[in-house]
Amino acid sequence: MSKKESKKTTSFGYETVTEEQKTEKVKEVFDSVATNYDLMNDMMSIGVHRLWKRYMLTKTGLKLGMKALDVAGGTGDIAALLREQVGESGLVVMTDINESMLEEGRSRLLDRGKLKNIEVMQADAENLPFDENHFDCVTIAFGLRNVTVKENALKSMHRVLKPGGKMLILEFSKPNEMLSPIYDLYSFNILPTLGEWVANDRESYQYLAESIRVHPDQKKLKQMILSAGFDRSEFQNLTGGIVALHIGYKDRGWQP
Repeated sequence: MSKKESKKTTSFGYETVTEEQKTEKVKEVFDSVATNYDLMNDMMSIGVHRLWKRYMLTKTGLKLGMKALDVAGGTGDIAALLREQVGESGLVVMTDINESMLEEGRSRLLDRGKLKNIEVMQADAENLPFDENHFDCVTIAFGLRNVTVKENALKSMHRVLKPGGKMLILEFSKPNEMLSPIYDLYSFNILPTLGEWVANDRESYQYLAESIRVHPDQKKLKQMILSAGFDRSEFQNLTGGIVALHIGYKDRGWQP
């Protein structure tokens, strides 16, 4: 078998591509949507993503002076909320692999006067450049499904999390049977059309809809979290399972 033929493959939406191709294709998508990212999330969630994120932040367990890491931090909305929890004596680090998204996030935080004690860093979720046992909490919101090798990202987040800490994953998931047909109709018919009208970019929004469908469902992702080294994992469905909040606990016996 040739070197080219032996390359590992993964999904890019419904398309099967090499891992290298997915990394590049995802970069192209987020280069395209960076300036309209919040609008994109508004369209994908009908505006509810802001409530989902705020709910996730009630589960961090963070206190003043602690350290938090937001992976795939996008436009910085999660980092800004984490900053409120850790206070001026704490630290928030926001990472994203995509330079366009990172610049958008940095600019927005600066404009809002919320960049103080937030470090912004370009980093790959699969290979986070931090010491072991460094953060009290790690969050990733609507980013895991775009990671090339999700298992590597989960292991990397586990490694940098302190014993007794939490990893929180907020991600689109598998809706219940009643909502599923309605959400599919919206995702595959209305959403790409809105993307074309609002951002002149139908393809990126089509990919984002497809990426949700090939993402591991709630039970499978829970098992992946445990396989990555977390001692305990649980999930909570939000809005009928359109989104799920997963929590991974490092060190058995620590209570939420």
